[in-house]
Amino acid sequence: MSAAGPHIVPPRVYLMIFATLMALTLITTFIAYVDLGPFNPVIALTIAVFKGTLVVLYFMHVRYGTRLTWVAAAAGFFWLHILFVVTLADYLTRGWVSPAEW
Repeated sequence: MSAAGPHIVPPRVYLMIFATLMALTLITTFIAYVDLGPFNPVIALTIAVFKGTLVVLYFMHVRYGTRLTWVAAAAGFFWLHILFVVTLADYLTRGWVSPAEW
């Protein structure tokens, strides 16, 4: 909260964000049935990141939050980045063994 009091978000904004999230969910479902080759995961992940950003900014109240709220959200994304890097480093350094050799 700021010194002026809490920021009041009109219900119309929440309804528009909800409608956008539902539309993006339908688009993601539609894209899953269209063969775009190697671009299917790229498009699906792009839509997922956009949806996640909307949820974090509006439904988790980060958009109108204090700087500390922004720092906490950034720290969460930094930690997620660390987890992805460590997971990919492990995955990429493993030897490839065919199932027949198990």
